[in-house]
Amino acid sequence: MSIERRRDWGSSGPLPKDGIVVGSDAELLDLVTRHRRKGSDVPPLALTGGDLWRTLGGSPGLERWKGAEGQRLRVDLGAALIDGRQHWFCSHLVARRSWLRGRIWIAANAAHLGSWNIAPRAHPGDGLLDVLDSELAPGQRLEARRRLPSGTHVPHPEVRYTRTRAEQVEFARPTPIWLDGRRTASARRLSVRLEEEALFVVV
Repeated sequence: MSIERRRDWGSSGPLPKDGIVVGSDAELLDLVTRHRRKGSDVPPLALTGGDLWRTLGGSPGLERWKGAEGQRLRVDLGAALIDGRQHWFCSHLVARRSWLRGRIWIAANAAHLGSWNIAPRAHPGDGLLDVLDSELAPGQRLEARRRLPSGTHVPHPEVRYTRTRAEQVEFARPTPIWLDGRRTASARRLSVRLEEEALFVVV
């Protein structure tokens, strides 16, 4: 069950004995993809770095996952169909040719992208993807980039920000697709959806 207002989310406790410690978005995505392609269950995961970890309140140097103070959570997973092939993303999918010009389309499961609070309303346990779609003018783009660390780039009249379980999008020409910070493919059409409570993580 996804998070609900006035209802506790998750429980306390350490990483189960069969769990795996992952320290980055890339490492997490590789593990999830490997298990999804094999059709096997993803084991419990302790997060120690990355954008999903940061969104969930992870702090450098703390290893709460080892003891009773660990936060055990069920989090959502993004799925994307790109040129007929299934992919996944734990934190975000970004479609862009450049950060400086052209269209930028983002489906976010996590609020953070590096030092940016790219999707300030995103929550990995709410059953929704946060989708941003923009093609700002150069001056507006520079101002938006200045505001990204604090998440105050939205609302903006030229940035469409929606929250959804699934969405399809088309681009005028093949556009590079980045999954959790890694360039994966180029596509003119893609579909994204959310797999609710797909991962069991401890932070």
